Amino acid sequence: MPVFEYKGRNRRGEAVKGRIEGLSSDAVAVQLFNSGVTPIDISAARAGGGDVVTGLSQLFGEKKVELVDLVLFCRQMFSLLRAGVPILQALRNLRDSTQNPKLARTLGSMLEGLDAGLDLTSAVKRHSPEVFSPLMVSLIQVGETTGGLDEAFQQLAVYLDRERNTRARIVQAMRYPMFVVIAIVIALFIIILVVIPPFAKLYAGFKVELPWATKLLIGLSDFMQAYWYVVFGAIALAIVGFHTYVRTPEGSYKWDKTKLKLPVVGKVLYQAMLARFTRSLAVTMKAGVPLVQGMTVVSRAVDNDYISERIVQMRDGVERGESITRTAAMTGMFPPLVIQMISVGEESGSVDDLMIEVADYYDREVDYDISKMSDAIQPILITVVGVMVLILALGVFLPWWNLISVFKGGGG
Repeated sequence: MPVFEYKGRNRRGEAVKGRIEGLSSDAVAVQLFNSGVTPIDISAARAGGGDVVTGLSQLFGEKKVELVDLVLFCRQMFSLLRAGVPILQALRNLRDSTQNPKLARTLGSMLEGLDAGLDLTSAVKRHSPEVFSPLMVSLIQVGETTGGLDEAFQQLAVYLDRERNTRARIVQAMRYPMFVVIAIVIALFIIILVVIPPFAKLYAGFKVELPWATKLLIGLSDFMQAYWYVVFGAIALAIVGFHTYVRTPEGSYKWDKTKLKLPVVGKVLYQAMLARFTRSLAVTMKAGVPLVQGMTVVSRAVDNDYISERIVQMRDGVERGESITRTAAMTGMFPPLVIQMISVGEESGSVDDLMIEVADYYDREVDYDISKMSDAIQPILITVVGVMVLILALGVFLPWWNLISVFKGGGG
């Protein structure tokens, strides 16, 4: 946001000056008037004279607004608005009390927008999707329009808290396998670079035919010692290339589709995505968002391009006048049980309630699969470690049998 330098006089007639962020000089003037300062001169601040802390934050990055910050924000907004605190005062209190610098600046920017005459929805939308998701913007808009803003923040707090818990469980379940894989890779590099070379020198002194496993290990060791910079450079380039590719529309779509088909993990991610979709759609419908608009919002909130495209297909079908059940079946996303529940909800006029039941069903499935994930991954890891240990054992110890045979033959 632009920074302006101002000069003016306060209520006592004393000269004051300073720097302030604002959308425009007019917005800054309104903010100064509201704070009791009569502006005399307002001009854009020159580059290079900004706050050192802000500059360093922009240079090195800063802590982003996490889901836990948004959950706390929504809960506090619900409590303050339910208690009758005005929106401006509520935002000021939260801006001054939040521990996240980026969220504090966001709330300060929202306050400036409200002071300049914007409504809350417009002030929030200025920070979407960087801070606030399209789902949050839509529910806040509905709450502001219908006069139920406190209920909108309550629904958002419940939804975001469930989302945070699901993500945390998935990350926790993946932490152990990731640590094991990293440890295996590090151990492999240490063995190849440190352990194998002395054995290779020892074996070179004897004219003995080496087993294939030993030749493989020695060849890898020689290659890594000679071209280690090429290997690490290729790994770094592969990581950078992968991140660059998945940020493109085509790469993001293919990677999001591939993630859902990964062994063990893919099923959990798929069910978590469907739980997010059904719960998000139920929340928007209960808030009074039109179905087509709600599907558009939810398609941006699922954070998966593959699932998002299927939701857009459903939205297009609904726009053509088709039933939700038919469009849901055509996408191939849902099992027959869920299709049947959606059909019952559509016939009874309670699709939102049935969607919540579907979301609860998937949440239970995700909890069960996460609890079993370690048991499912453990045999795979044991197999990988066992194969590595077998190759290392064969490569290191098999030549000793040949050496013993040579010594026996020489002694006879």
